[in-house]
Amino acid sequence: MFFKKKERRVFLDHATTTPVRKEVLKVMQPYWNEKFGNPGTIHRFGVEAKKALDESRKKISQILKCHSDEVIFTASGTESNSLVIFGFLDKQEENGADFKKMHIITTKMEHPSILAWFARFERKGIKVSYIDIDKEGIVDLKQFRKLLTPETVFVSVMCVNNEIGTIQPISKIAHIIKDFNRDNKTKIILHSDASQAPLYLKLDVHSLGVDMLTIDGQKIYGPKGVGALFKKRGIEINPLLAGGSQEMGLRAGTENIPLVVGLAKAFELAENEREKESERLIKLRDKFIDRILIEIPGSVLNGSKTERIPSNVNISIPNIDSEYMIIKLDAKGVACSSKSACMGRIKSASYVIEALGNDMGNSLRFNLGKSTTEKDIDHVVDMIKVSI
Repeated sequence: MFFKKKERRVFLDHATTTPVRKEVLKVMQPYWNEKFGNPGTIHRFGVEAKKALDESRKKISQILKCHSDEVIFTASGTESNSLVIFGFLDKQEENGADFKKMHIITTKMEHPSILAWFARFERKGIKVSYIDIDKEGIVDLKQFRKLLTPETVFVSVMCVNNEIGTIQPISKIAHIIKDFNRDNKTKIILHSDASQAPLYLKLDVHSLGVDMLTIDGQKIYGPKGVGALFKKRGIEINPLLAGGSQEMGLRAGTENIPLVVGLAKAFELAENEREKESERLIKLRDKFIDRILIEIPGSVLNGSKTERIPSNVNISIPNIDSEYMIIKLDAKGVACSSKSACMGRIKSASYVIEALGNDMGNSLRFNLGKSTTEKDIDHVVDMIKVSI
């Protein structure tokens, strides 16, 4: 009898999603069919579910170093971002603010769920300014300081870029805003999308200096369909969804207890294992980068080599088409990408790489994960070389 050799598969697309950890699945399981109560009810089934909801909220708040009532559960990072932007600006309008006298600052490297909302409000009259990015993918703080005006009400800069993995100086941005607010008697709000950060960075909201922060379960080995938003006490926003008082009145609809419990567990594991896993991945990432740059002439690393998360490798290779290469590598069992999965299957260059000034449709994004080994790195580099 002949047996077909099992295909070697290597998943290096952990920026788009991650598998749910066994420890996470284990704590979620009872809430599907045993402890299935609605947390809005007062009988024992509901009280049991409410306890799980409260404990999950407390667990996340302890990691973020915030109050429990400052954590709002959503269905995704995209929804958290949408709640932040729509909720804040809608509340401003409700309070009598004139959109034509409002100013927002962001970057051209933000997630589509940020940029799409800003484009929408720009059409309504709000002025939107974009901070310049240097060749390594880091925001220009001097220019940011100059962009601030007395009409500025909101700033959104992602903590870690989802395509090139660069880490932005959020605490420095917060400090600049704090000084400007003090000197000009303004109340500029700072939001950061930290969806890609929890596995590798300490997220203490006080140290970061943020007013609102986005978390996404599927990026940290938690379940899909759940996210969270940190919203500092005293900041007023309107809900996206109406019809219920859940989540401090900011997200109507019965809370999804299994997913919330899973998110909290995944966040806890990420925090506990962050330093050790980061150290392991940095070695693999640097080997990957070094081999590519040495063995493939003309290849370029996109983004800073030092100010980037341990898992990310984004490279441009001359004379290739990104989409075609992804298909060729997939045929060889290697999963990677070229841009945010939220852009869907739209055939277009990465706007993040374009912001760096280098995109010719030839960039590839590889994101290492818990399952990645040194043998995987060597295998993938070999597959890239034979696919060019």
